[in-house]
Amino acid sequence: MAKVYFGMVVSLDGFVNDQNGGIQKLYASYKPTEEILAERENVGAVVLGRNTFEMASNPDDYADNYEYQVPLFIMTHTPPAKHPKENDNLTFTFVTDGIESVISQAKKAAQEKDVVVLGANVSQQLLKAGLADELQITLAPILLGKGLRLFEHLEDLEIQLEKLQTFETAQQVEIWYKIIRKS
Repeated sequence: MAKVYFGMVVSLDGFVNDQNGGIQKLYASYKPTEEILAERENVGAVVLGRNTFEMASNPDDYADNYEYQVPLFIMTHTPPAKHPKENDNLTFTFVTDGIESVISQAKKAAQEKDVVVLGANVSQQLLKAGLADELQITLAPILLGKGLRLFEHLEDLEIQLEKLQTFETAQQVEIWYKIIRKS
């Protein structure tokens, strides 16, 4: 069954980037296993926050180099002036009318496959709206001390999780959780 999930590599102290906005230190030890790569095969669409999208030095590079060659939906207040390069599999849709709309559009594009959401702010909005089925956290072996926290601005929420699976690499642990919805 298709699901909507979000995932990020985080430092042990909960940061998704360092104090300068960089992610290189978090990914220095990242080596995906066959199981992790197999999970990617079932992704039919990706939702990115605008900041995550803009981490690419050249947005045209997504068409040739991005790990997910599927429709990309960018949640933003203002689409870029120049539409990035696309290919037969990877397209861009810039969505300005909120989390519900972007998830609805991504699910339609993904058909029977999963929708993965990337970016701290958009993931927080996903949780607040109750639209996430699962979350995937990869723990990097580093304490950053400062940066952007993944689970910021969720003070009014208490979210129960059920562990589904765990993958280990030489340096990192990836944990998948089901989000338990309150009835």
